Amino acid sequence: MMQTGREMPPPRLVLRGMVGVRQGRRLWGPLTLALSAGSALHLQGPNGSGKTTLLRTLAGLRAPAAGHCERDGEAWFIGHALPLADELDALANLRGWLGLSARVDDAVLQAWLDQMQVPRQRPLRQLSAGQRRRLALAPLALQPRPLWLLDEPFDALDAAGQSALCALAQSHLASGGALVLSAHQGLPAGFPACEALRLGPADWVGTVGQ
Repeated sequence: MMQTGREMPPPRLVLRGMVGVRQGRRLWGPLTLALSAGSALHLQGPNGSGKTTLLRTLAGLRAPAAGHCERDGEAWFIGHALPLADELDALANLRGWLGLSARVDDAVLQAWLDQMQVPRQRPLRQLSAGQRRRLALAPLALQPRPLWLLDEPFDALDAAGQSALCALAQSHLASGGALVLSAHQGLPAGFPACEALRLGPADWVGTVGQ
């Protein structure tokens, strides 16, 4: 898969007694864990168990009810709602999204879109759900960050899109990155090995990776 070649610092994610609450109900925790470089954590649990809540908390988009999270390095949070504009085409959307943190050359963006078979100049509203999900993989490949937080990343992806994400994840972990993802289905055979964490209102203490 296409990469920028920029070296990433070793990630470090540490949760200390973190608790998630929604509408007065404890969803999970307290969680105490450490995620090491090169490691992956698969969040499991039924709908409503708080997988998205935990990922958003790890990304700093919401505060935990108790405890805290320590994170070294930047993270990508790729969820269901993407910072994309329906009236703009894929290329313009990537210019805006990736341009928020660092410039990526248009030629690189165009090559990525061609590789992923996403039309460059068609308004986003005309793209299929699968093409939108492929488009969402661009930051992971073109602007690496040490930690990935992925909420149901395989939804709407066809076999080729799933293979692309598996390859990206393998490269990311091999280069010292780390990731946390949710998935209500089994992970594809080509996805790197993950430690499972089933969410619920109970204590969980552990170390992911060495």
